[in-house]
Order: sequence, then structure tokens, then C-alpha cells
Amino acid sequence: MIKELIKRYPALDSCKAEIEAARDALIECYENGGKLLLAGNGGSSADCDHIVGELMKGFLLKRPIDESRKEQMQKSSPALDGATLDSLQMGLPAISLTSISALNTAFANDVDLELIYAQSVLALGKAGDVLIAISTSGNAKNVCEAAKVARAIGMKVIALTGRDGGKLKSLSDVCVIAPECETYKIQELHLPIYHYICAEVEKHFFG
Repeated sequence: MIKELIKRYPALDSCKAEIEAARDALIECYENGGKLLLAGNGGSSADCDHIVGELMKGFLLKRPIDESRKEQMQKSSPALDGATLDSLQMGLPAISLTSISALNTAFANDVDLELIYAQSVLALGKAGDVLIAISTSGNAKNVCEAAKVARAIGMKVIALTGRDGGKLKSLSDVCVIAPECETYKIQELHLPIYHYICAEVEKHFFG
């Protein structure tokens, strides 16, 4: 619950409404069959991978495949073992664009380093999807370019930033500004923000 988050991290009261708006945007995306793309650099790149890990498998809840779906899957693939189906978990589709190293390095080498995430957004994104753009300054050029392309193709953009929000503030539908100015302190607040969002989204679909 948002009250528990604010109790543990009182500084986040200043961006409470934006955190809830980010949660709702992601729930809406998944309800409509969309997916999540994420972009960031350095520590923010690691945060992108972290978020994917919380969404693509069980986070706080177990997510077993329901029996009717198991039956349907085994009918389509008789070789599929029941023990495998018992171990697999339901996931919410999320892709960290920072982890597509072959494409990113090829595009950086052949075309433009600052457009690596924009290229992936164009190739993978569709209207109704969401991009989480993470930049502590809000000014990372490659992340901002990805946000521009995302909005151009009908995606929603959720920005996780700090300081004054930077350029991402005007390029996003929801801008969650961690109320700190130093990079590591901003990142320390990004973690509970996205943990809360992931937990709430999981509860909505699997609780």
C-alpha cells in the first residue's frame, strides 16, 4: 500500500500522486495486452533489469499456471512435462532495452550511439505499450530520444528521475521525481518506488 511506502520513505510523499499514476498506467497497459520496455544507463540500466526480474516471474506472490491453461498447453505440446508446468510461473511481459547488447553495439557502431534505445523502441514498441525511462538527471540523451519515439508511436512514457526532472519531465506522461539531487541518493529512492509499483501490479493480476 502507498501508505506503507510513504511511512518507510517519508521523502516520497512529494511524488505520491505520480507514483500512483505510474502504477495505474502500467496496470492499464497490461490489461490491454501491452508490454513494458525499459531504458537507462549505468545504475539505471541495472534498475531496468531489476524491474524486469520482478515482473517476469513471481515477486511477492506465487503465480502458478491455472489448470485449464495447463491442459491447453499439454494438448498443444504433448511432450510437455507436468512437472515443468508446475514449476513455471505466469509473467508480465517486460523487456530491458539495455540488455540487448548485440543490437545496441551494432547500432552504436553503424549509426548513432545516442539512438540505440530509440531504435529498439521503434522495432519493439506499439501503441498501448509503456516505456519506463530512467535517468537520475532526466537528461540522458539516449533515454530522452527513446521517450520521444515512444510517444510518437502511441506508447505511454513513465519517467523515473531526480533533481528537477530534467528534459524527461516534458517528454513523459508520468514523471516520478525522487526528491534528491545526488545520483546515488536518487537511485536509493528509485528502488522502493519501483518495488512498490511492481508489487501493486502483481497484486492486481495475481492477488
